[in-house]
Amino acid sequence: MKKEQKVESIRDIKEMLDSSEAIYFTDFTGLTVEEVNELRSEFYKSGLKYKVLKNTLTVRALKETDKYSSHFEKLDEMLNGPTGVVFAKENPVAPAKILKKFFDKIERPKLKIAIVENEAYDSKQLNTLASLPTKEEVIASILGSLDSPVSGIVGSINAVMRDLSSVIEEAAKKRAA
Repeated sequence: MKKEQKVESIRDIKEMLDSSEAIYFTDFTGLTVEEVNELRSEFYKSGLKYKVLKNTLTVRALKETDKYSSHFEKLDEMLNGPTGVVFAKENPVAPAKILKKFFDKIERPKLKIAIVENEAYDSKQLNTLASLPTKEEVIASILGSLDSPVSGIVGSINAVMRDLSSVIEEAAKKRAA
């Protein structure tokens, strides 16, 4: 690879790193082409980028980022052998859910390390990451919590109105009799 190509690749990797809320480094050793394609498809459906990158170029890009440079030493240790990188822009836990699903099924790919919300997670913590709620689930939960008191008030008002109309109806029947 020529120097200009390396510089351009490093710049591209740095842009992907800077635009990501989370990054996951995986070891894809032992995956068949069909399994890799299925994994890529799952990532694509979830709006995630999955790239196989040269470790040396990734290390150089990591040094240059403001966002992930504090984790450089941990990442540098882990970046050896075949490495696939998942870039999550909007949903930082989606890659963990997909990786766990695949790992449970075929015991590959293995998570080397993940950086989510500026916290490092190793392979032993994949289950923890995968159990975290997604952004959409958190929003739905909050909206549900906000909606329940309103629903309770509306239900109470409707019950009072129903009871009041029953009382008026009974009073009207007594007067008519």
